[in-house]
Amino acid sequence: MASSPVSQSMSHRTHTTPSMPARIKTVALLATVLALAGCANKAPPPLYGWNGYEKNLDTYFRGDRESLDTQAKLMEDDLQKMRAAGQATPPGYQAHLGLLHGKQGDLGRFQQHLQAEKAQFPESETFVNFLLRKFKSN
Repeated sequence: MASSPVSQSMSHRTHTTPSMPARIKTVALLATVLALAGCANKAPPPLYGWNGYEKNLDTYFRGDRESLDTQAKLMEDDLQKMRAAGQATPPGYQAHLGLLHGKQGDLGRFQQHLQAEKAQFPESETFVNFLLRKFKSN
């Protein structure tokens, strides 16, 4: 039995391209995957290097057993780590470290850290100047 031209053309369609709805689904899936991949970028690094600052503040204000000298040493160590990592100190860090030194009688380091706080955060100038005057009068 001879096959008709229509049946011959049907038999050659086994390797056809996907239909239009299948193409749209493929393109939509690809676009979604690319969009999600773009959103998967790493989060920006933190603005400040906090290290153990919150714990140090908590220790200070709770009056825990660590001496002022130990607290200052821990903060100085963290400060060196932040500088080595290229991180900025958070607001109040230098001022708190300066106060620890001031309470131990090291007025040179007290002033140094408060001046650094004022330089990094100019909005702290009024408070820092108050602290500097208070320690000079005592």
